[in-house]
Amino acid sequence: MSTNRPLPAFNALTGAIRALAMDAVQKANSGHPGMPMGMAEIAEVVWRRHLRHNPANPKWADRDRFILSNGHGSMLIYALLHLTGYDVSIEDLKNFRQFHSKTPGHPEVGYTPGVETTTGPLGQGVTNAVGFALAEKLLAAEFNRPGHAVVDHYTYTFLGDGCLMEGVSHEACSLAGTLGLGKLIAYYDDNGISIDGHVEGWFTDDTKKRFEAYGWQVIGPIDGHDAAAIDAATVSAKAETSKPTLIICKTIIGMGSPNKADSHDSHGAPLGAAEIEATRKVIGWDHPAFEIPADVYAQWSAKEAGAARETEWNTRFAAYKAAFPELAAEFVRRMAGELPADWSAKRDAALAKIVEKGETIATRKASQNAIEALAPALPELLGGSADLAGSNLTLWSGSKSVTRDAGGNYINYGVREFGMTAIANGLALHGGFIPYTATFLVFSDYARNAIRMAALMKQRQIMVYTHDSIGLGEDGPTHQPVEHVASLRIIPNLDVWRPCDTVETAAGWINALERADGPTVLALSRQNLPFVARSAQQIADIRRGGYVLSDAEGAKAVIMATGSEVALALTAQKQLAEAGIPVRVVSMPSTNLFDKQDAAYKAAVLPANLPKVAVEAGVSAHWYRYVGSNGAVIGMDSFGESAPAGELFKHFGFTPDYVKKAVEALL
Repeated sequence: MSTNRPLPAFNALTGAIRALAMDAVQKANSGHPGMPMGMAEIAEVVWRRHLRHNPANPKWADRDRFILSNGHGSMLIYALLHLTGYDVSIEDLKNFRQFHSKTPGHPEVGYTPGVETTTGPLGQGVTNAVGFALAEKLLAAEFNRPGHAVVDHYTYTFLGDGCLMEGVSHEACSLAGTLGLGKLIAYYDDNGISIDGHVEGWFTDDTKKRFEAYGWQVIGPIDGHDAAAIDAATVSAKAETSKPTLIICKTIIGMGSPNKADSHDSHGAPLGAAEIEATRKVIGWDHPAFEIPADVYAQWSAKEAGAARETEWNTRFAAYKAAFPELAAEFVRRMAGELPADWSAKRDAALAKIVEKGETIATRKASQNAIEALAPALPELLGGSADLAGSNLTLWSGSKSVTRDAGGNYINYGVREFGMTAIANGLALHGGFIPYTATFLVFSDYARNAIRMAALMKQRQIMVYTHDSIGLGEDGPTHQPVEHVASLRIIPNLDVWRPCDTVETAAGWINALERADGPTVLALSRQNLPFVARSAQQIADIRRGGYVLSDAEGAKAVIMATGSEVALALTAQKQLAEAGIPVRVVSMPSTNLFDKQDAAYKAAVLPANLPKVAVEAGVSAHWYRYVGSNGAVIGMDSFGESAPAGELFKHFGFTPDYVKKAVEALL
């Protein structure tokens, strides 16, 4: 081996991990064997001696959560799930990285029993873990009672150099220390290797001091191949209840490989048949590929212990239920992700009041009013903003800030847009909460990859993005998000709403809350927008994403618009009527939802024979698919300017007169 460090005392338990990792990567002819081989001892200690889980029920509510932040080493978690008894077979391991297998290249929630979150984009796994640990802390504060600790579990995460280089880990770990997440334990695989080689040329942080500055307990560096040292460090980590813990584990990537250990050669490529045979001799693994002896399986199996742990918890929960039946029922409902039984009635009543009030206000204010109306019915609603609560208007009368010493329902994330969104993904994945987050729409770029991950994982997170266009005015082009709505609309499984008034805003909130299979963006205005009267059918059709807001007999054209531009479309309709040109106005608060409607409905709203004009204060490209070859788009394909909003709308052509002329030109 290319290292002067002494070899660990190789054994069959860790040998099984190393063998499965290198054999699966070799068979797939791609993957990352080095990390699983380097973290084998850490994994054995955590999974066999500390992790409380039940392979027969991966969704047991009070299980410990395990997150593999360095998700490129996915064969580590697949090997652990297989060995401990989850529904991950040896055939699944043989199908590593193959089409529709349970063992994709990076861990994906929903594909593999026991995988808690999708990881691979480095830094986001540990950030999700902060969300998991925060969820545990908040649920414990809300539901536990003296003598009845029904929420009492740890969040364990493995992470590597790459995770610590990513800025999002700074955002999340700083907040974790501030909030005192004492049941979060992270194991840093300090092997000094990344894809480009030894990291001392680009990563020389003093990680210990960094995490101590965050308010974490830091243990180590310890020998990451010394099981006794790892176990002792874990015991110490669990004993510290007021701080999260980072255990720095000095490891050798590819440990056991005689020629590729301690080298980037083992990071992201198969070892090769000859090196695998040589490694088998070094680690004392005298078995063919994918063959695990029965006695090794017996030592690894967590089935019996897991069943006993869950049975014991069920007994305690039964006592809790007898003492606090309403709390127990609420806990079960929330962990199942179900809305309250009376939700529909309360939702309808809230919407009716908003319709009756008919306010002309900014949609960011309409959003706050919707939260105020709906949140009392949803104790699982957990809000937060990236230091813009007063501008995003995400606080409501029942908001209570989460602190180090007390639970609550509102998180002050600080200026951490990426961290906020990835933490909220962890909150959603844990269960028991529907998180909503907020910032200015232009800063959604900071959070982009976490937004994408929410959509990929189909998690119910609601993202409130205000100051949605040039309508924010004097702050200028640095804060005017001309391209953002269009770019968010193209993310698969993300519903984007840009409502035009109080009713569409409330409908967007309701749709987001009721949607259990993915995230929602609400793009909201800073400036006031006029209330639009509607029929009951039109109100119902809002949730189809696009609908006829105002029609005219014998319409000769269609004007479609979103958000603040709907009002000018309606004014243009009146001007055209006065000129003897009847037109239809279509409001499109969510093109994503409109695209999901059946062909007949879409054709009824946007008849193929009518010329169409689309109006939105953002980039124009998105709208050509709706207006067709005989239509026009009034958008903007430049950045904005610093000036009062009214001047900007006039300068960039967002006026009723301009829309009127565009329709006339088409006709």
